[in-house]
Amino acid sequence: ADPRLLALLALDPGLAAVDPRGALYLDTETTGLGGGAGVLAFLVGLAWFDADGALVLEQLLLQRPGEEDALLELLRERIEAASVLVTYNGKAFDLPLLRGRCVMNRRPALPARPHLDLLHVARRLHKRRLGACRLIGLEADVLGYVRVGDIEGGDVAARYAHYLRSGDEGALAAVVEHNALDVLSMAALVSLYGEPFDALHDEDLIGLAQVLRRAKALDQARVVAERAVERAFDPEARRVRGEIAKARGDRAAALLDFEAF
Repeated sequence: ADPRLLALLALDPGLAAVDPRGALYLDTETTGLGGGAGVLAFLVGLAWFDADGALVLEQLLLQRPGEEDALLELLRERIEAASVLVTYNGKAFDLPLLRGRCVMNRRPALPARPHLDLLHVARRLHKRRLGACRLIGLEADVLGYVRVGDIEGGDVAARYAHYLRSGDEGALAAVVEHNALDVLSMAALVSLYGEPFDALHDEDLIGLAQVLRRAKALDQARVVAERAVERAFDPEARRVRGEIAKARGDRAAALLDFEAF
């Protein structure tokens, strides 16, 4: 994956200098869907690429809430070793929750690292075609695979509560599998977004051209817009190409596209 392209898609120039090979992929399963002092991250899924290029998956499970301090310490070590964090809605949910748990446990703050939140990238590229950009939907419509027997998000906390009461490890099997697939899908998305020109759906090229224009990468935006017009057969592609031509100062080309639109 090209970090310069990831930075453009994320509208975050700071990401251009990071090495994606040192990324730490992170996803949590929690005791509640909202925030609040009483919500725990009882399962933290992590993944990274080792020196041989193999993806390593590690899941940290709280067998009882009293182990939280140890979980946070190991998490701190993993983040310390990373070049960048990759999450899906982690800026709004996972990281604020984990930072709050550090405060509640009177621990030092987690190390600061550049953060690529793939939800924001996904919305810019796919929202026009897919609407709501849930990760499980991207797996089917972007990555091309469908989960079988996946647990509903609303059942996750109840499974953990049952486990704490009964010690029934089987109750958590589906939760652990769900978490693992979330983490692996993020790694797949970074691979796709790091070189998306020929891999994206034709209609998603319109979103790609728009975000490149917002990032002021106008030459790249123009190339993508040309492909969108050729492949998407969507009038919107002409409007976007016209906006890019206008931004580049090519008024004649912009006028032609606006009139055709």
